[in-house]
Amino acid sequence: MNLFRYFTKFEWCLWCFSVVSVIAAFVLFDRINWVNPLSAIIGVSYIIINAKGNPIGQALGLVFSVAYGFIALGFGYYGEMVTYMGMTAPMAVVALIAWLRHPFRQNRAEVAVKCISKREMAFAFVLSAAVTILFYFILISLNTANLIPSTISVYTSFLAVYLTARRSEWFSLAYAANDIVLIVLWSLAAFENLSYVSVIVCFVMFFINDIYAFLSWRKMRRMQQRDVAAMTSFDQ
Repeated sequence: MNLFRYFTKFEWCLWCFSVVSVIAAFVLFDRINWVNPLSAIIGVSYIIINAKGNPIGQALGLVFSVAYGFIALGFGYYGEMVTYMGMTAPMAVVALIAWLRHPFRQNRAEVAVKCISKREMAFAFVLSAAVTILFYFILISLNTANLIPSTISVYTSFLAVYLTARRSEWFSLAYAANDIVLIVLWSLAAFENLSYVSVIVCFVMFFINDIYAFLSWRKMRRMQQRDVAAMTSFDQ
């Protein structure tokens, strides 16, 4: 695969802008916790790959989940640690299997986008709420810092990973919502330690990339639907 042709010029520019922003924030505010920019670069990379519907993105997502879990542990965000290591990482494995099992027209580099029903979407919201309630009591028992935003993060994270496993275009929008929560969460941490400004920049970049991924998946869904309709018409 020729990576320079696989990704568009805009995607390369977006990736480069994200990486430069993350490194600049690390140099300006941290210079110690090298795992922060490293995990951020892995993160923006897997989002861009996810935007193409490529299962490799889920494999990188698993790596990011573990790295981010250690970052969250460092500030006492046990909810984030438990969520990403105990929920997001395993669900990334589930999503990877689902994406590999459902390629679009045998193209392993592009997953078939699934249009889930309104009933299933409602089920996803309810299930996410149930999981969040369970995690809320776990977070209390762990004396989690900034309990309320940490709890909201569980909700948006679970909703995102569920929709990812279901191959729904809405998963990126759920991740974008989670990015907003995490920007708030790490802004609170930055009041105590300025080095966490680099983590804030990380999730600002994630938000931008997730919005692009959502738009990319909407375009991909329309193209897949046209291809299926054209093939069906040809067969008839």
